[in-house]
Amino acid sequence: MTATTQAAEVQISGSDVPRQDEILTPEALQFLADLHARFAGRRADLLAMRQRRRERIASGHDPDFLPETRAIRDDPRWQVAAPAPDLVDRRVEITGPTDRKMTINALNSGAQVWLADFEDANTPHFTNVVGGQANLYDAIRRTIDYTSPEGKRYELGEQTPTIVVRPRGWHLTEKHLTVGREPHDPMAAALVDFGLYFFHNAHELVRRGSGPYFYLPKLESHLEARLWNDVFVYAQEALGLPRGTIRATVLIETITAAFEMEEILYELREHSAGLNAGRWDYIFSLIKNFRHRGGRFVLPDRAAVTMTVPFMRAYTELLVRTCHRRGAHAIGGMAAFIPSKDSQVNEEVFDKVRQDKRREAEDGFDGSWVAHPGMVETVREVFDEVLGTRSNQLDRQRADVQVRAADLLRVDATPGRITERGLRTNVSVALRYLEAWLGGQGAVGIFGLMEDAATAEISRSQIWQWIDSEAALDDGTLVTARLVGEIVAEETEALLAEAGDDGARQRRIEQARELFEYVALSPEYPMFLTVPAYAYYV
Repeated sequence: MTATTQAAEVQISGSDVPRQDEILTPEALQFLADLHARFAGRRADLLAMRQRRRERIASGHDPDFLPETRAIRDDPRWQVAAPAPDLVDRRVEITGPTDRKMTINALNSGAQVWLADFEDANTPHFTNVVGGQANLYDAIRRTIDYTSPEGKRYELGEQTPTIVVRPRGWHLTEKHLTVGREPHDPMAAALVDFGLYFFHNAHELVRRGSGPYFYLPKLESHLEARLWNDVFVYAQEALGLPRGTIRATVLIETITAAFEMEEILYELREHSAGLNAGRWDYIFSLIKNFRHRGGRFVLPDRAAVTMTVPFMRAYTELLVRTCHRRGAHAIGGMAAFIPSKDSQVNEEVFDKVRQDKRREAEDGFDGSWVAHPGMVETVREVFDEVLGTRSNQLDRQRADVQVRAADLLRVDATPGRITERGLRTNVSVALRYLEAWLGGQGAVGIFGLMEDAATAEISRSQIWQWIDSEAALDDGTLVTARLVGEIVAEETEALLAEAGDDGARQRRIEQARELFEYVALSPEYPMFLTVPAYAYYV
């Protein structure tokens, strides 16, 4: 199918998917084409800038706070916009993909905010991209319902959370929507997800007393935030909405963005809704950027890298201080634990979540994330104890926090060991996640944790770095490609045994193995596992 627009011709490739004609209307495609024409070039320049910065870090240059933006950091006068009325209280936010059942469950969870995720908790099958937009369209208008194959009916309750949409990151493209004549230019996935949601729902959200709100993932610099701000300004003008209608929370989930938190808030200040401590992607970013820098930046088992280790503590404390100094919300990281049917395990899981969230609340965070509806009430109770009748704690300035550049890079102070169990868990989790991802699931419960693309990235990146750095297990065994290959073979056989006679699942498991070996064992490190996964398998 081709939709001709004034800006360009938009090609829609692949088989038709349900409700495509409702979402990919000529007018919506025109809007996407306009966004592409105005912003695709700058996006490409910023991606090239990312690569140059990575090369500097690899050559031995440690990132630092930017001297050229010191005036912004030193100016105490500027503040971000006041919170939107339905984003004042954000003590519990639930994250999840936008399939129909999960949409209803999230909106009935009792959380204050639902992060409707087109990114790490979503597989970008075109049915998910279009179907997720259709589900949000229905949810906003309260016409959404769902009946399971077993006959169970799902529908919305009276009270629902504020919806905040997370589009895909700047690094991804949408191969099913291309622009121009041969060769076709794929659209930026971020602009597709943002553009379709904004075009179809912005006016309706405002009419209902809310607004078009977004979570912005994987930013690596304030210049990338500036690009988003310019997108927002243009989109509001194009649809006749006042500047500042859009609000955006930025996930600080890259090591380079941690050095530019104030500048990111400044660039988005009339549209800013705060910052979030995206803990899992943050660890992945650190491994990725410092993967060639040797033992100083080699982390122990993933399970040992908690939020209380020195470099993570510095990051979160700086985030709270930065946000509250500028009147912005500080939102804590995701509790990846999910409830268990084993009562003893469940007791331990909930205790860990309470400890984690109590630390965040006492540090000054205004709210936090959960990945499962069963965790909402527990996290609310913890924040209620600290907040009392207040909606947030923006008044806590945290002037006591002083974080230096070196504090953000104290990776070598992380306690813990690299163990055979940790190595095997990384392999097993990554394989299981990739098999599910290839089947269309972007968020998967594995071994009691909700895994998404970010946690899978940690698993495969740690393995790549351990091999490259000639790291050893705690028993002295070197981590080599051969050792990892043996474990991959064993874990694959275990998965195939689970699959039994399910031929479709067997194929996905073999594809997951092939993909894992490429992203974890290749001599050259792929920047994101989702890029080759999307290019070759979706």
